[in-house]
Amino acid sequence: MGTSIAMDKVWTEFVTTRRPDLRDELITEYAPLVRFVVSRLGIPPTSLLEAEDLINYGMIGLINAIDRFDPARGVRFEAFATSRIRGAVIDQLRALNWLPRSAVARVKQVETALTTLEQRLGRPAKEQEAATELGVSTVRYRQMLLEMGMVVLSLDAPLSSLAQDDEVTSLSELLEDAGSPGPAEEVEQREMTALLQDALERLPERERILLSLYYYEELTMKEISKVMEISESRVCQLHMQAILRLRAALNGGRDEEVRGPKHMHVTTGTGERKRSKRLPREKVGSIS
Repeated sequence: MGTSIAMDKVWTEFVTTRRPDLRDELITEYAPLVRFVVSRLGIPPTSLLEAEDLINYGMIGLINAIDRFDPARGVRFEAFATSRIRGAVIDQLRALNWLPRSAVARVKQVETALTTLEQRLGRPAKEQEAATELGVSTVRYRQMLLEMGMVVLSLDAPLSSLAQDDEVTSLSELLEDAGSPGPAEEVEQREMTALLQDALERLPERERILLSLYYYEELTMKEISKVMEISESRVCQLHMQAILRLRAALNGGRDEEVRGPKHMHVTTGTGERKRSKRLPREKVGSIS
């Protein structure tokens, strides 16, 4: 959604005059961005919340972004607004107590199990192994993954959506170039990016393909189910499992940094090459 010359003029005049009609024009221009951001949050269609409610929450974030945006800073409005739209939706979900404690606890339980198994096995855990670690059947484990879809989890969801703090950083933002961080923040960003990139590379093939189709090709879950020749609910399960693996890897990496270098499985440093947000394009075949 590139900003045209005409929109540049609208921005320049709005920043100077703050005219309500120009504000309304900007809201209309960027309203589709709200739908796009909300659709990437991973909130399932079975949610008790109506889709239009989420859009309305996102519009609050868009309006806030328009009021605060300064084109002179050289930042694209879409990038500036995305985190604010996302944050507004998450804030409203918290206010409604939409994230049940049992679901949050279950997410943490599965993350812990996946982390423990990967450290023990030296590879991503299979579903049967994760189910055994949790003391449930494979069928129940898959059902748990679907139930956890009621918790906002996706690459574009804030990492803090479970921690209930004010951060709006997301997994995908860790794969973006930092704007202008300070030295300490840049080192931390590089280390977290390296952890996440390593976790992406270690994902099972079909989970990597699924993430590539969803976040790179921007296919819907239904479209992915046709490409991969599996049910839509199975796509949701695999997506949830992939995101939990990534979150577990990131959280596990942080814990290992606290415990000391001897526990580290990933070598990081300030010499990391520039990373791309996009997941690598993969050749997609029939995967059951």
